[in-house]
Amino acid sequence: MKSAIVRGVHPVDSPGKGDGKSRKSWNILDKLLLGLTPREYLAQAIMNPFNWILGIIFAVGLPLIAYRFLFGLSAVTHGSYDYPWGLFLGFGLFAMVPLSASGFMLGTTVEIFGRHDFEPVERLALLNGLLGYLFAVIYLLVDLGQPWRLPYPMVVAFGPAAVLFLVAWHVATYLSVQVAEVSVAFFEWMGWLGGKRFIRRIAVGLTVAGIILSTLHQGALGALFTYAPGKVHPLWYSASFQWIHFFCSAIPGGLCMVIAVSTVIKKTMAWRCDSNFLDNLDRCTFGLAKGASMGLITYLAIKLIGVAHDNEWGYLATGWGAWFLLELFLGVVLPLAIFAWAIHNRKIGWVRAAAFLTVFGIVLNRINTALIAFNWKLYQEIPHIFEVIICVTIFAIYVVVYRFILYRLPILFTWKTVEEKAYATETETARPAPARTAAPAAGAVYRSID
Repeated sequence: MKSAIVRGVHPVDSPGKGDGKSRKSWNILDKLLLGLTPREYLAQAIMNPFNWILGIIFAVGLPLIAYRFLFGLSAVTHGSYDYPWGLFLGFGLFAMVPLSASGFMLGTTVEIFGRHDFEPVERLALLNGLLGYLFAVIYLLVDLGQPWRLPYPMVVAFGPAAVLFLVAWHVATYLSVQVAEVSVAFFEWMGWLGGKRFIRRIAVGLTVAGIILSTLHQGALGALFTYAPGKVHPLWYSASFQWIHFFCSAIPGGLCMVIAVSTVIKKTMAWRCDSNFLDNLDRCTFGLAKGASMGLITYLAIKLIGVAHDNEWGYLATGWGAWFLLELFLGVVLPLAIFAWAIHNRKIGWVRAAAFLTVFGIVLNRINTALIAFNWKLYQEIPHIFEVIICVTIFAIYVVVYRFILYRLPILFTWKTVEEKAYATETETARPAPARTAAPAAGAVYRSID
């Protein structure tokens, strides 16, 4: 797309193309193809080397996903009664969900606490939350199979005493809330301003619902492990603190995921970002890093309190203890120290590096809890190669969907409406421009849609 912009192609960011009386509305195909012709769009897609990598992944992985549904879970995993949870849940569910906590946190920050200075990254955080939860459900469906029976445990066989029942309902309801929150950008893109106004009127209610639902099921994922006391190594398990371990780790995980995603966007997708996003990104990144730092130090304190409460200090002198301390050092202590130094000295590059390290630490903690330290007295399960390929394939689909939406919907830029020159002339005549105010650009005045 960068080469097309160099040739003078302007990506779609308003309802119409051209200006004045010659302005015409974009149709759906124009919007989907970013203002390019089908041939131009195909040409720029072929020239992108990343698309070739994705094509190779899909060529190998999509047939394996079909193979899993045709021949069962045992055909692609080493799953057993000893190790019922593989990468599909260890990574896809337990890691994707905390990294998607950005939606309710940024929504709360902006809509409830009135921190509108974070608005440039709010929609990105909401989208990150929506797609993270959606693909966590997809990973879960690949693990469980029979996706057509998904509503069965929720509406047919009620199990209100089961933690999984709680998680299922919370995730399903919260997904609906996140779809509504992100739909504002979709309504702008489609030109349905009535739908946008309706969502804006209930934004506070949606945000409050997101706080309640996300808080409950983040902790409920940790509570799942209380079903198997003694199976998870004591350093990763505490009956009294397991739920709060998962909830507290989700706070820095979600904030740092927004920093990580925005860093990738700035390097690879700057052409799609407007000045409001790019000019405020560094400032917002420092703010997110401060919140992540407070979340990390809270999580570290509660982890140590859990070890002290259960009196598990002796395990720290074992090999498992060394692995536990390495996880805490790489995923908590080191990024916390880097955040403290980088924020104080305004080193944005180091802040972003610490965010990536925190994301790695959250993923490592979830895999340790669900896989590596699970059944620690038995043997170590090595994931099947097909299971690894399927996980990579689903994550590649996640990246493609993420990129598809960011290219089109006004997430990184402000959707504008173009007024005709007559409007600009009337405005200038009726109200002269005040001192120190730049004159409007020739041709049209752009106003963001409210």
